[in-house]
Amino acid sequence: MSIDRHELLARLDALLQPQAFKDYGPNGLQVEGRARVARIVSGVTASRALIDAAIDAGADTILVHHGLFWRGMDGRVTGWMKERLKRLLAHDINLLAYHLPLDAHPELGNNAQLGQRLGWQWDARFGEQDLGFAAPCDIASAQELGRHVGQVLGRTPLVVAPEGAPRPIRRVAWCTGGAQDWFEAAIAAGADAFITGEISEPQAHLARETGVAFIAAGHHATERYGAPAVAAHVAAQLGLEHQFIDIDNPA
Repeated sequence: MSIDRHELLARLDALLQPQAFKDYGPNGLQVEGRARVARIVSGVTASRALIDAAIDAGADTILVHHGLFWRGMDGRVTGWMKERLKRLLAHDINLLAYHLPLDAHPELGNNAQLGQRLGWQWDARFGEQDLGFAAPCDIASAQELGRHVGQVLGRTPLVVAPEGAPRPIRRVAWCTGGAQDWFEAAIAAGADAFITGEISEPQAHLARETGVAFIAAGHHATERYGAPAVAAHVAAQLGLEHQFIDIDNPA
């Protein structure tokens, strides 16, 4: 079964509400391919490896969290950008990208999906555009929380624990990807620990000094779940085929 591309875009826009977000790049259709769509490949980033894998899978549409175009980019089509676009255009593949809207969806987004896998049901949102999630939990220490996160995500996170004796984690906050600058907002929201993908230099000091643990679990590792959840949901509604392809990334 195939449908018109505009029907797919309308369904995604209705679900993710991209117009409600101030984002770093365009959400929705980034590269126009064929008008009729039947097979979606979802992934985290519109890398050349993902595009090649989608071509091999016979996809006519790729849905990702990290698209090709970002605010402040050099607008020239050369090098790696040329290679990615060349493949998409040669095979007439639609590239759809949703960034912050895909983080924020309360059930299918990256944050909601990560929380589900870690065993938490969020009960509060915080930070700019309400992208941060928080939930109650009952874990003995930051180290134990780090072990739990590592087991679920399949990679060992970096854990920065507060100074002094281990303290229990009764409330956890998280925001997937590169949300290390949201640590202070998580602290203000009452978290005992904050989980995101990356860490920068200041967060280690803040964790030690504020008594709130910081866990950097990997940008890619924390954002593997939203795109396939959204694509599977919409594909099931519209009678389309869907396949998630995970291109490994150590970041």
